[in-house]
Order: sequence, then structure tokens, then C-alpha cells
Amino acid sequence: MIIGQIDKDEKAVRFNIDLRCTDCKKMVPGGMKASEKFYGTETFKTELELFKKNYLCGICRDKKRVKKVDFSDT
Repeated sequence: MIIGQIDKDEKAVRFNIDLRCTDCKKMVPGGMKASEKFYGTETFKTELELFKKNYLCGICRDKKRVKKVDFSDT
């Protein structure tokens, strides 16, 4: 997953974070990338915290999508 924007000729920083699904609390792989300039800035920290608060694992994300689909018209 990429946080922020990485330009064409810009170096990327790879890092790992402890990441849990906000719905089922299951631990998920937290391998992330950010640009060298963006990594460590206040905006980066804010965006990362928002990402952690709203992250859903694949199973929970699929459950949420299925709930939104309305088959009553068929």
C-alpha cells in the first residue's frame, strides 16, 4: 500500500506498521511505502493514523460490499 504520492524519479521508503482490521480486529500485513520527502512529516503521520482507523481486511470489506448490493429489483 502506498501512502501519499510518489513521483516518477523520487525514492520510496518501505516500512512496516502494526495494522489491524477495525471491524474484526484481525492482524493484517502492514507493508507500506511512502516517498522519501513525505515520510515522517506531520501530514504523513495524520494520513497514516486516519488509514489505521478506517482499515478493513478483505473479508470485512467484502461483507460491507455485499450489504450495499440490493437485489430486490430482480
